[in-house]
Amino acid sequence: MEKNKQEKKGGILSNWIVRNLIFAVLFVVVLLIAANILLSLGTQHNKEITVPDFTNMTYDEARYNAERIGLKVEITDSVYVRRMKKGAVFTQFPRGGSNVKKGRTVQLTTNAKTAKEVTMPLLVGYSMRQAKAELSSRGLNLGRLIYVNDIATNNVLKQFNNSREIAAGSKIESGSVIDLMVGLNSEDNRTYAPDLKGLKYMRAVDAIHDNSLNVGKLNFDKQIKTYSDSLNAVVYKQSPSISGGPLTMGAAVSVWLTTDEGKIAELSK
Repeated sequence: MEKNKQEKKGGILSNWIVRNLIFAVLFVVVLLIAANILLSLGTQHNKEITVPDFTNMTYDEARYNAERIGLKVEITDSVYVRRMKKGAVFTQFPRGGSNVKKGRTVQLTTNAKTAKEVTMPLLVGYSMRQAKAELSSRGLNLGRLIYVNDIATNNVLKQFNNSREIAAGSKIESGSVIDLMVGLNSEDNRTYAPDLKGLKYMRAVDAIHDNSLNVGKLNFDKQIKTYSDSLNAVVYKQSPSISGGPLTMGAAVSVWLTTDEGKIAELSK
């Protein structure tokens, strides 16, 4: 009788079977909540973010801006660019504007304090894109694309430096400009102008070359007075425009660049 009275007094929780069932249900609920929280955190961790353009920043500036959004940076190479400030970021991989996972390390190539010599690679027989990548890996810059009739479009036929053909194995200063003679098949010779508005100077040059075109006239606003200024300049106008129809490979694309915040803001409208 006394036991029954205690069970009635304690209510349903006085039954050990019921208590265990309740505790089991609570434990499962807690596990589900924890799993949802961890899943949410994992989803955020794998969320893609846009890589900033670190061009012309110091390493410390690049690292600060990278860490703010969950990225890392490391210097993997250096080149020598006479007109650029020492130690500044010259190129990066992945490029600015690329989408990557949080925590990704961006590889930086910075401007060295003194010029260094590199070996000129053999680019003949490469595709234009392969040659461009090889030049970049050696710290050399792609200049003009000289198109001539050939069976294979964008096949490299000759390589030049300062208007003279340069042999593979030659020693050349890092940062030098290399022009390429490439093939052009009459049945495969059309391309389109890329959308350059909003891109910084070096990214715009890359986009022009990637579309088998040449850089035309560079029109810098009056406030752009140094090479470092030009690296931070943004394209706000181009000719031909993206709506201008197909172009013959090798055609020139002229751009207008500015650092004026007002003009740059207009591009996003």
